[in-house]
Amino acid sequence: MQPSLSHHEALIYVMVMMSAVDREMSDDEFARIGRLVQFLPVFDGFDEDSLVHIGHECSAQLAAPEGLDIMLEIVREALPEKFHETAYALAVEIAAADQRIRNEEIRLLQLLRDRLGLDKLTCAAIERGALARFRR
Repeated sequence: MQPSLSHHEALIYVMVMMSAVDREMSDDEFARIGRLVQFLPVFDGFDEDSLVHIGHECSAQLAAPEGLDIMLEIVREALPEKFHETAYALAVEIAAADQRIRNEEIRLLQLLRDRLGLDKLTCAAIERGALARFRR
């Protein structure tokens, strides 16, 4: 098992997992990860130069046998409870970045919600907010 991640790394892992779940990491999704890391207060103090390295680390671990399940557990262990909703919100942001939510992304959101112990009403509110932000 991997050593414990910082909350910054765990949140980035969530975004990379969401981006990679459909086996395509689009430029829009990767650009959104970079922008979120640059301006969200939860990433204050994070060294942005390590973003690409963390993304590659996460991708490599996802490719391993049972990678997704292991990664979800690593994220759960690394994130303090106060960041569980933040992790879900970041996953929704990445899923919505390309204006299409695929079945794989919906399934990962369900897995993340269950692993982090989030209630459906809270998750629905987060999802509704993202829909409102990305509406054209």
